Amino acid sequence: MSARNLTTKDILQKEFKPALRGFNTEEVDEFLDLIIRDYESYEKELSYLKQENQRLKQQVSHTNTHEPNGQSAHSVPNQATTNYDILKRLSKLEKVVYGQYSHPQDSEENYNQPDQDTHIYQGE
Repeated sequence: MSARNLTTKDILQKEFKPALRGFNTEEVDEFLDLIIRDYESYEKELSYLKQENQRLKQQVSHTNTHEPNGQSAHSVPNQATTNYDILKRLSKLEKVVYGQYSHPQDSEENYNQPDQDTHIYQGE
């Protein structure tokens, strides 16, 4: 952004030399007052936007610090997979406990094998 040539104080303190056929001094003063109000408004807005920009930079920095390598975005699918695996193992354990397998060795052999008849809704 380029540097400003005038400040509100510069505008307020500017004095014009009267001329024989010059401008109406009251009209010039009113116009300068309007310009001063605009400058003050712009300065307030600029200050607010600088503060907002700083706040957002800190928020981004904080987010990047607390979520290293973007792992939070990947943790949800991993958690869903883990939940699915737990449900499969629980289903097999229930089959063993309630006697669906006829022999204990069958349950041990099949404990870590994929179960073809177990269908679990994953929500996607």
